[in-house]
Amino acid sequence: MKKFFIPVFFILMLVITACSTHETEKSVGKESKKVKDELITYESENGPIKVPAHPKRVVLLSGYAGDLISLGVNIVGVEEWSKKSPLFKEELKDVPTVSDDNVEKVIELKPDLIIGSSTSKNLDKFKKIAPTVTYTYNKLDYLTQHLEIGKLVNKEKEAQAWITDFKERANTIGEEIKERIGQNATVTVMESYDKTMSILGKSWGRGTEVLYQAMKLNIPDNVQKVTNKEGYYTISSEVLPKYVGDYLVISKYMDQDNSYQKTKLYKEIPAVKNNHVFEADAYTFMFNDPITLDYQLHFFKEHFLD
Repeated sequence: MKKFFIPVFFILMLVITACSTHETEKSVGKESKKVKDELITYESENGPIKVPAHPKRVVLLSGYAGDLISLGVNIVGVEEWSKKSPLFKEELKDVPTVSDDNVEKVIELKPDLIIGSSTSKNLDKFKKIAPTVTYTYNKLDYLTQHLEIGKLVNKEKEAQAWITDFKERANTIGEEIKERIGQNATVTVMESYDKTMSILGKSWGRGTEVLYQAMKLNIPDNVQKVTNKEGYYTISSEVLPKYVGDYLVISKYMDQDNSYQKTKLYKEIPAVKNNHVFEADAYTFMFNDPITLDYQLHFFKEHFLD
């Protein structure tokens, strides 16, 4: 009798274990699907919109790659300018380039969230593919913009933590720089691209937010005046000396015409003669996301203080 009882006992145990495992797998499967399908309401600039609580496949039609990368959000399609930043090279190396002209390519990427600009084309079509959220460039200040991206992808706490830390670090470095160069010293930021030259205001990427807002260095009065409306001001190289302060930061495209730097007019600018010119790679310096801002802060610390 004992010989018969033992196998039956084990058979019963196997059946019970199998049933328990099956129920656990069903429960985990349901929970996994629940997490996958969970939605939150995001208050966009165009009104409330339902978006994934945990987006897994984001397509970017505008330059917020650094924001998402810093928050650990997966990108499956990105606009061309972000692909050009060396700071995102590793994370975006296998990510296809997309544009608002190619709706079919975006469809193929099966996004669960699309982020674009208020000026992006074909928005009505993109909204049929996945929840689509747009932002108006410079409507929000650069830190609030990152916080909004954090809210959108359900990582507000992480975004706020970085903002708090960045503000403290930038303020400390800014004070050190002002002690070194003088409280009243002025800094101009300029960029030359495709046969045009522009001086930049307080919130146009290229390190302007770090210099003028985070570190509170001084922008020349005439630069502030002409850039106040659009954020930048296009000039000719002949009038550049008029707008250059005590220091000049050049967001420089090495693949563009930079012959103005060989002219006598440029070489006679006091900032140039005093070796107060800092050149940064324009593709690296372009954006104002956490990754780029941290790079810019380090760049300015090195160039102003070393």
